[in-house]
Amino acid sequence: MNQSLNEKTFEVGFDVPALVGMADSEVQTPSLIVDLDALERNIQKMGDFAKAHGMRHRVHGKMHKSVDIALLQESLGGACGVCCQKVSEAEVFARGGIKDVLVSNQVRDPTKLKRLARLPLLGARAIVCVDDPENVSELSQAASNEGTVIECLVEIDCGAGRCGVTTTDAVVEIAMAISQAAGLKFAGLQAYQGAMQHLDRFEDRKAKTEVAIAMVRDAVETLADHGISCDIVGGGGTGSYYFESNSGVFNELQCGSYAFMDADYGRILDAEGRRIDQGEWENALFILTSIMSHAKADKAICDAGLKVQSVDSGLPVIFGRADVKYVKCSDEHGVIEDIDGVLKVNDKLRLVPGHCDPTCNVHDWYVGVRNGVVEAVWPISARGKAY
Repeated sequence: MNQSLNEKTFEVGFDVPALVGMADSEVQTPSLIVDLDALERNIQKMGDFAKAHGMRHRVHGKMHKSVDIALLQESLGGACGVCCQKVSEAEVFARGGIKDVLVSNQVRDPTKLKRLARLPLLGARAIVCVDDPENVSELSQAASNEGTVIECLVEIDCGAGRCGVTTTDAVVEIAMAISQAAGLKFAGLQAYQGAMQHLDRFEDRKAKTEVAIAMVRDAVETLADHGISCDIVGGGGTGSYYFESNSGVFNELQCGSYAFMDADYGRILDAEGRRIDQGEWENALFILTSIMSHAKADKAICDAGLKVQSVDSGLPVIFGRADVKYVKCSDEHGVIEDIDGVLKVNDKLRLVPGHCDPTCNVHDWYVGVRNGVVEAVWPISARGKAY
């Protein structure tokens, strides 16, 4: 009965792009599809790497915004929890059963502080980043009001040029204030070098990370001199995790895009000069799109335009094809260069998005595919959670 009901609602336009059990050729477009085999291999590989290097992996939930994928990363990859950027994202993950949640950002608004302090009431460890002594008293008041504990990481600006303090003295000042504040617990340091993650050359990324590692090591050692230990020394992304893991100072990674692997990350080079999407990680996320017009002999028009993807890091790449190229897009249309006229109306293509994070945030569903069959349809649980 349930299956026939699902089929009926799908036929009359229920807002879901696919049903479990259908062929991937039947999936509605444009939509996000996930190659489950590739996703699982990526998750397992990062989990094995972290374990082999004595690291915890706190997966970055802001990338996929999916409770289902976060739980898979815990069960298959051994992830210790998630980090995210917004309190609203943290609430979704906590309600979804994730027990260890870091808001790897600053929280200052009174309403958001109250919601952050209530995360433990949802059964989750609540951690947040701090870079201002005044924020310590704000967090303390919020936690005290709710009768909970908020754990705090002092954020170090180690090159991203965004949030974070830039001196060890500032780190110590804030850490001591946290340690003395009611309702708070000093948990360690946040040191994510985001500005270098997409540098093409391995050696360039290494040089930038070495600067960050030196800053963090100095902070950890100075805190120890004051009798303050760090449970978490977190950072590391898809473009640098191997540096932090071999630093002897970091103990938590915060990689996100490795699981899906977008076109912008894919082009960066490993230590041997190879693209990381040609050996290190597999493309697991795609925008499935259909050709809707071929009125121009040398151009095919698909239904994946600006409204289903982010092009801030470049246009998508057509997966597995060298004979056609995605060259332009407007709101509802993508223009594909098809000089030899090989594409036909209703042909479907897989596009590797330029930037997975904001692309995922404009969709409602992931369609998980294995061996040509839809195996899962997952809601993008924290989609649109921007506050």
